[in-house]
Amino acid sequence: MDMKERELEELSTRELHDRAVAYAVRRGDFGFLWNLLKAIPAAEAASGHGAETANDLSRLSALLSDAMSAGEGHLGEALRPIYINYLAAHEDA
Repeated sequence: MDMKERELEELSTRELHDRAVAYAVRRGDFGFLWNLLKAIPAAEAASGHGAETANDLSRLSALLSDAMSAGEGHLGEALRPIYINYLAAHEDA
């Protein structure tokens, strides 16, 4: 783990989410945002919200809503590695 990853590990999940999403939006990185959306159903299942997974797969609006609030609670914790990897890969993030 490099220095930037260690520094990112010290941030709250909410701050990691906010920084990663804001950076992706600023850069127009729809690839990251799409990967985040695809990861949310599995993260919800891993965080004990399996019933929401089926609904999210069929409703894009639910996924978008989840992405905007995916920095909180068990869902945010399940997505922490995605935020850290993304931010660590971009020096200017």
